[in-house]
Amino acid sequence: MEYKKIGNTGIKVSSLCFGTMSFGGEADESTSKAMFYRCRDKGINFFDCADIYNGGTSEKILGKLISDCRDKIIITSKVYFAPKNADMNAKGANRKHIMLSIEKSLKRLQTDYIDFYFIHHFDENAPLDKTLRALDDLVRSGKILFPAVSNFAAWQIAKSLGISAKDSLARFECIQPMYNLVKRQAEVEIFPLALSENLGVITYSPLGAGLLTGKYSSVKNPQKGRLVENNKYGIRYGNEWMMKTAFDFSNYANKHGFNPVSMAIAWVASHPAVTAPIIGARNVNQLDDSINSLQIKIDSEIRDRISSFSREPQPATDRNEELVSSNY
Repeated sequence: MEYKKIGNTGIKVSSLCFGTMSFGGEADESTSKAMFYRCRDKGINFFDCADIYNGGTSEKILGKLISDCRDKIIITSKVYFAPKNADMNAKGANRKHIMLSIEKSLKRLQTDYIDFYFIHHFDENAPLDKTLRALDDLVRSGKILFPAVSNFAAWQIAKSLGISAKDSLARFECIQPMYNLVKRQAEVEIFPLALSENLGVITYSPLGAGLLTGKYSSVKNPQKGRLVENNKYGIRYGNEWMMKTAFDFSNYANKHGFNPVSMAIAWVASHPAVTAPIIGARNVNQLDDSINSLQIKIDSEIRDRISSFSREPQPATDRNEELVSSNY
């Protein structure tokens, strides 16, 4: 296992992060325990969670599992989304919600601090300076070590870093964007920002909700799986060009003797801005396929070849418009 430093924190984490979203949902407590210890056996010391995962059950299970090894691992949790039937103010990145949520997360996790505490989503109703001040107070009180952010646009991250610098507040040290072979928007602005500002990057959805596992393609239509059973994922990954990408990619992986799951994660990890892809699983067998990504070395030639499979069709553009736009 390779270990990498996260941003300016001095903390070293495994080059794979295990996402615990399945704990208490698709994986029962016994299966969750087996996956946790498989991760530990393989050298993974980094576990991602959130207060909203399975109504807080994921945090509860993770809390039990880390009780005898807390000082040896790095954990995250997140705040923003509201639980079911919650009060109107039990959502967002406002101070009240952050302060109430951290106490609940600490109790469920059975710990007195969280290493990286993520704002799970941008909140247009909460001024950034107030959000950052609340996080800084949590750092000063020792309840979190470092603020972090997920699902922010590059400009929102940059604005936050500017406020933190101006007001001498603890800054975001780690970011969590979506990134996989068919969702590469992070390459445009988020990754260059992370490299410039020395931010840790843990990316989620490396398999595109199962799209890149080899199960789906332009010629395969399984009856089970996230893309079939979850409308959100079906819309996000249901485009024809994405299915073509999945087909070409899985053929390439199989031709070279690799499981598409392992290769898709290795491709994500090969980007220089990425600290650790977040892997997830419903059982130990699925987890092993993800961990085996560590055995695949993606050099620049292989990365370019795999990258060439994801070509989103561009809308037709009037030639005169092209000529005009090129002058500005």
